[in-house]
Amino acid sequence: MAPMSGLDIAWVLICTVLVLLMQAGFTCLETGLIRAKNSINVAVKNVADFSLASLVFWAVGYGLMFGPSAFGLVGHDGFLLAGQAEVTPERSSEMVFFFFQLAFCGTSITIVSGAVAERMSFKGYLAATFILSLLIYPIIGHWAWGGLGSGSATGWLEKLGFIDFAGSTVVHSVGGWAALAAILVIGPRLGRFGQGGRAIEPHNLPLAALGMFLIWIGWFGFNGGSTLAVNHVVPVVLVHTLLAASAGGIAVMGLTWAIDQRPDVGATVNGVLAGLVAITASAHIVSTGGSVLIGAMGGFVSVLAAKLLERLEIDDAVGAVPVHLAAGIWGTLAVALFGEMSYFPNGASRFEQFTVQLTGVAAAGAYAFTLSFALMKLIDPFLAMRVRARAEREGLNISEHGASSALSELLGRMEDQSRRGDFSHKVPVEPFTEAGELAFRYNLVLDRFNSEVSAHEKAAAALREARDAAEIANAAKSEFLANMSHELRTPLNAIIGFSEIMTGGMFGEIENPQYKEYIHDIHRSSNHLLSLINDILDLSKIEANKMELADEDLDLGEEVRGCERLIRWRAQEAKLVFDVLIDEDLPRLIADRRALRQMILNLVSNAVKFTPEGGRVVLSVEREVDGRIAISVADTGIGIEKSDIPKALTPFQQISTGDTVYMADGTGLGLPITAALARLHGGTVVIRSEPGRGTEVTVRLPASRLQERPAKNKIEFV
Repeated sequence: MAPMSGLDIAWVLICTVLVLLMQAGFTCLETGLIRAKNSINVAVKNVADFSLASLVFWAVGYGLMFGPSAFGLVGHDGFLLAGQAEVTPERSSEMVFFFFQLAFCGTSITIVSGAVAERMSFKGYLAATFILSLLIYPIIGHWAWGGLGSGSATGWLEKLGFIDFAGSTVVHSVGGWAALAAILVIGPRLGRFGQGGRAIEPHNLPLAALGMFLIWIGWFGFNGGSTLAVNHVVPVVLVHTLLAASAGGIAVMGLTWAIDQRPDVGATVNGVLAGLVAITASAHIVSTGGSVLIGAMGGFVSVLAAKLLERLEIDDAVGAVPVHLAAGIWGTLAVALFGEMSYFPNGASRFEQFTVQLTGVAAAGAYAFTLSFALMKLIDPFLAMRVRARAEREGLNISEHGASSALSELLGRMEDQSRRGDFSHKVPVEPFTEAGELAFRYNLVLDRFNSEVSAHEKAAAALREARDAAEIANAAKSEFLANMSHELRTPLNAIIGFSEIMTGGMFGEIENPQYKEYIHDIHRSSNHLLSLINDILDLSKIEANKMELADEDLDLGEEVRGCERLIRWRAQEAKLVFDVLIDEDLPRLIADRRALRQMILNLVSNAVKFTPEGGRVVLSVEREVDGRIAISVADTGIGIEKSDIPKALTPFQQISTGDTVYMADGTGLGLPITAALARLHGGTVVIRSEPGRGTEVTVRLPASRLQERPAKNKIEFV
């Protein structure tokens, strides 16, 4: 290698250090864009890959890349940086060149780290680093840059006139192709795609932004040092680098703002990097306007590539493939579109140069992707490129390195509590840290949660006690009513029997008219009292869930007519018009005969009781459109306020308005028992009423209780 001036050596050394600063930037960027439980693993990978790549590049890679060329395909000398031990200007210049190119190799390798984060095993990653630094980066580097050290084109792409000033393809696309191969081999992170899949949020975007700025600063050495000398080109390159990065960031910020109604921080960070990647191939031969367009388009291309990967369910943890591969391809092709033609080798036209650039992109992609994918797929069964699912859930900090952070420990404890459902214990608080502050706030939530749980448990216990007491009281009430009803019925039956004998004059007529009237009163009152007792007994059975239906196959029309005969005399006695309307095409009904009659008689009796003299009561039975049977009793009585209807369905309730008590005689059990009997049949009771205009009560029985029979004409009984 020709000797470099002292000033040139100093410049390249400074630029090399700046490029090495990019390693710190990549560490911060990748750590910030993934979850805390994997942050230590990513940091260690960045240390390991640069260290391993440095040794491999020194031992073999530098010779393969810049050694004497074999057919323009690969170098074959200069391994272990062989040469004289004496320090000469030539040797010193070669060391500077080696140092600079080693930093480039490390940058290319690090690209893979972010893409495969959170699920690639450490040993698998070291294997990928070894493959990329030994067999891929140096070979493609020789094709495009093999003659940089000698000053004459030696690689086959060089000879074609391929332009890649600082490595849009050689460094960035190559790293992107290897990253794509790796993530296809290991697959997406758990929970990223599929049913219930979701985006995995980064844990520290400010740290990611810091990493981006460190990379941006280092890129001035990346592009500026590629001149390999302090000359008039350097300021041009640095300005173009700045403008392209700014344009890429602003373009992506605006795009995400327009799409999502807010600027996306992570995408904007990657937009800056995409602009840097895109300008790297042409920073020395484009205008300032061209650099802005290239950088902006680089940002757009990275966003589109990220959307494409997501649609294809390819999981890139930090967006490395869209930034380095997609933007790298665009930047390489942009040389032919925006570069000053006078700088094109061999006097090529834009179309001819575009063809050459496309050839370089395709060749590098085919070689880098195919070899990376094949070798990683080959070694995967033996080396396990991906960690186990349990290790991934636990986090690679612990599973791969036995290391943890305060935040990851906190998250682990919180996850463990969630999994076990035990929130009775507080999490430890690490003082004077962000994780400690989170733990303190979490413990406050736990205190409130446990307090609320305790209060709910006490309330639930009180409710259980109240429920148990109510059930005991209800059972006692039902038992009392049943016993009372049974004890009262025996003497009442005797009273009714004796009064019937005396009324019928079985042992002679009672001559005193007053006594005769008293006997009639005794008989009527006893029957009324017996009906009340029977109602109470029925209610007690219903409330105790001891009422059982004795279903029969009934002729509904006959049953209604039977009830009509029993109740008509009461309507006549009250001087009411009593009409009965029955559809003669009614099907037969499966029901309890006694319960059915009781429902009808209760409804008609209530209507008669509460309808003034001269009023009308209508009993109707019909089959509705939906197939149900409707038994309705309508009257022109005093009616019920809408707010009082629930009371009418409550046992022992008396409904009144002002001084008027609606309930005439009885206990108010008719409607509640009717409703209960209807429910036992699977039916419902609906009440429609208006004060002063009357009431209509309808019992509806389900169609499932019907048996069809031939239709007849509708008849009316008056």
